[in-house]
Amino acid sequence: MGSTALARLHGLFAAYKPPGLKWKHLRDTVELQLLKGLNSGKPPVPEQHVRFLLGPVEGSEGKELTLTATSVPTLTDHLLVRGPAFTSLKVGVGHWLDAQASGVLVLGVGRGRSLLTDMCNAHLTKDYTVRGLLGKATDDFCEDGRLVEKTTYDHVTREKLDRILAVIQGSHQKALVVYSNLDLQTQEAYEMATRGLIWPMNKSPMLITGIRCLHFAPPEFLLEVRCMHETQKQLRRLVHEIGLELKTTAVCSQVRRTRDGFFTLDDALLRTQWDLHSIQDAIRAAAPRVAAELEKSLRPRLGTQQPSNPDQHWDPKWPRSASKDQAAGEAVGR
Repeated sequence: MGSTALARLHGLFAAYKPPGLKWKHLRDTVELQLLKGLNSGKPPVPEQHVRFLLGPVEGSEGKELTLTATSVPTLTDHLLVRGPAFTSLKVGVGHWLDAQASGVLVLGVGRGRSLLTDMCNAHLTKDYTVRGLLGKATDDFCEDGRLVEKTTYDHVTREKLDRILAVIQGSHQKALVVYSNLDLQTQEAYEMATRGLIWPMNKSPMLITGIRCLHFAPPEFLLEVRCMHETQKQLRRLVHEIGLELKTTAVCSQVRRTRDGFFTLDDALLRTQWDLHSIQDAIRAAAPRVAAELEKSLRPRLGTQQPSNPDQHWDPKWPRSASKDQAAGEAVGR
């Protein structure tokens, strides 16, 4: 039973990481629950071996002994002798989430770990909801960080915020074209660009393919960000820089990933579902979609050209009132 269950565990699935939980703890918890499920199956019926046992002669009142052929179970496969059948299981994690962030976290089990590399090479976009709070600045851009400054925000309007977001999106779309190495003079490349099907050929800084405001009720506002190659710290810095462009300050109070490639919140297993059968069902349900989407994303593209300077880097120059050392461009995110 255990071997059959293990054979159905190779693949990808998504779990929901709550805030305050490190991704390593989540992975270890999932691994522990899977091992527990694999080892909980009914043990096989022990083999019977023939042994000659010494005993009294039947019908004899004396002390005569004789050897009698008897069938007894072998104990070599008993749980208390050999221990659990499964003691380790390889579980990989896709794009990480830091401890403060929450949302969709993709994991790979067994041979499914190689698919995590394919997801990374496909440069798939991810969606986040990012909650900001106007009026203060902290040392780490988080709401609970060390307070650095407090400012007024009465002059901030939804229209001003939307204009800043439009400039950000436009500058990052130009950067996306640069890093995609597409020759836009070709018809194929032009059609891909108009359909939004271009992505970087190699590593790049964080690229935002879409950003909009979902809710605005000062001092709070909620953004939806579609991006790639990001880190959660870069998203918090983005909120800080938006505040500077609005002639005030802002901190990030929440970062939540709602989609990672082709996995959404609907696919993510809650903590109560991190068990063998739920994960097997999730892997089986996602397998056809994973194969189709990866095949489509990794298909060779036409109209690409090598950059004239492979060391060239694009720094999106959207308007900033902050100093240059506040510019985005940290280490490339996963």
